[in-house]
Amino acid sequence: MNHFRNTPDFTFTRLHAHITEEDGAFTVNVRMLNHLKPEERAWGQQITATINMASSMIGSIEKEFRIEQKCISIKIVMSHFYDGMLH
Repeated sequence: MNHFRNTPDFTFTRLHAHITEEDGAFTVNVRMLNHLKPEERAWGQQITATINMASSMIGSIEKEFRIEQKCISIKIVMSHFYDGMLH
């Protein structure tokens, strides 16, 4: 799955993802950059129905651009964390 179809042939070394639960859906914002070449950067936003879909999206971006796991940061903001769902 190619999430960034219009991205030039860049090499990304960092992935920052922010998942926010809003009105029963999950908004995924991602920023990717090459810390050695600051001009090589991309960002995007997608809405998914579940936290699992959001997580899978981040995983597929990681694989697509071969970003090391230690270079990935993920922030998750949930509005109803106390409803018994553990994420």
